[in-house]
Amino acid sequence: MTLLVDTHLLLWAAGEPQRLSRKARRLLDDPDSQLWFSAVSLWEVAIKHGLGREDFRVDPRRLRRGLIDNGWRELTISSEHAVATLDLPPLHKDPFDRMLVAQAQVEGLALVTSDDLVARYAGNILKA
Repeated sequence: MTLLVDTHLLLWAAGEPQRLSRKARRLLDDPDSQLWFSAVSLWEVAIKHGLGREDFRVDPRRLRRGLIDNGWRELTISSEHAVATLDLPPLHKDPFDRMLVAQAQVEGLALVTSDDLVARYAGNILKA
């Protein structure tokens, strides 16, 4: 399965794996899973890290390097992704999460999230 992993699950997988649900851990540990992270997640981490948010204390450079070193694939942000956010219903106001949903829809990826609001979007979204 090809999975785009949302920001919080990325942070938990990298630094607090005990916070992952059993379902998330099973999906991320499955050798058949192809794991993707989005540039939008690193952008979110960089912004919130720079603001001093306690839940974003990880250095985004180290997070990116660790993901790549562990075989994760990076999804860049395209103008097609940006335009696709126009088609999303206003279920969630967070621009980072809306971009992740749009990217998953455009690229045909399953988005793995722990966010109840994100999980309400149409498409292949896995609540974990």
